[in-house]
Amino acid sequence: MSAEGNDGNGPRGTGSGNWEGRSIHLIGVGGAGMSGLAWAAHRLGASVTGSDRSDSSYMERLRDAGIEVTVGHDPANVPDGAEIVVSTAIAGDNPELAAAGERGLRIRHRSELLAEISSSRRQIAVAGTHGKTTTTGMLTYALRELGHDPSFFIGGELPGFGPVGGAANSGWGEGEWVVIEADESDGSFLTLDPEVAVITNIEMDHHGRWENLAQLRGAFRDFAGKARAVVLPVADHELAGELIAEERSITPFDLSRPGPGELELAVPGQHNRLNARAAVGALMAAGFGEAESAAALSGFPGVKRRQEFKGECEGARVYDDYAHHPTEVRAALEAIREFDPERLIAVFQPHLYSRTKIFSQQFGAALSRADEIVVLDVYPAREEPVGPLAGVSGLDVLRAAADRAGGKPSYWARDLDSAERIVRTRAGADAVIATIGAGDITKLSDRLVAS
Repeated sequence: MSAEGNDGNGPRGTGSGNWEGRSIHLIGVGGAGMSGLAWAAHRLGASVTGSDRSDSSYMERLRDAGIEVTVGHDPANVPDGAEIVVSTAIAGDNPELAAAGERGLRIRHRSELLAEISSSRRQIAVAGTHGKTTTTGMLTYALRELGHDPSFFIGGELPGFGPVGGAANSGWGEGEWVVIEADESDGSFLTLDPEVAVITNIEMDHHGRWENLAQLRGAFRDFAGKARAVVLPVADHELAGELIAEERSITPFDLSRPGPGELELAVPGQHNRLNARAAVGALMAAGFGEAESAAALSGFPGVKRRQEFKGECEGARVYDDYAHHPTEVRAALEAIREFDPERLIAVFQPHLYSRTKIFSQQFGAALSRADEIVVLDVYPAREEPVGPLAGVSGLDVLRAAADRAGGKPSYWARDLDSAERIVRTRAGADAVIATIGAGDITKLSDRLVAS
């Protein structure tokens, strides 16, 4: 069908931009979000360059597309007359950013470029503390299955959407819809103008940005208030009531609705069944039928690093997951439990000292659902263990897990090498291994299956 269904507000997506002749330089281009913007701007006709402090698979994809990207930050990387695009992670003393300021170049946050690029399409934007990457992937996959050619921006890699059938984190299609993973971590999702807004859930995270849950909920309220139609959890009566009062179309979702009584999915886990219900609701809000929306999701293969099967190690199946919040860790382990392993070995690397300090007990409770537990030290990303974060360690998580695990084997791994040694001694045909975290622990899963 053509999916032109809309109410009196009419379809969005009337923006336009003259991209030919524009020079855009992205500082920190090696991540999922920034690399996706670089690729789309290049596809639209802009001259795009970028840099990052270290190389990545995302940068390799940009090189393959003919985009000049550089490892390392140097003022010489910045083209004359370029628009400069940065993410929240770029510090003010970055040499390229400082040079751009001295030269009077236009400096923009990545969210502004995302909003500009997306303005030429009808937008489905997916926000939420958990599940937004997978739900965005589900919607992108389903729209293609329904005969459309969507554009998309995802904070992960979607198999089958890249060159030669590979994975991709962004794409610029010919269809009328763009599906966007909307980031609440820095408030940048408020720059979007969605026709359909999806809220998967609202839970505290990113404590450096949001003071409390009320403030965070207020931001989600503002995000949803921009949309014609909103898909949100059944349990969020308060937000639904506020939006109904403003004559927004509301589609609630839970494990049984919308959609048929049973959803056929290729991915495990109750959280994925919830994500799929949200996706069905968004497709229906976009004008598609209930049955065809549900059917279009049945073959969804998942997103890389979300319960991703990597191979085998000493006879054990190895899965890799990006979970970095206690709720996500619990959901990942519960999903992998559906494979019915005799032994589930969880290997967890905490991400950020601040998050570890706040959630160490909750991480321990989540990890105690495994049969054996291995914890690495914190992956610091942008943080240092100083001031109020001094003394924070992955040992805090291990102690909490051991306290709740009732004598289950629990191990401390100082680094990836020691984690690999421990896991190899514990692996066997009766086991499933789950490497979990948002840092470089994904390298461990690659190492485990390499031999």
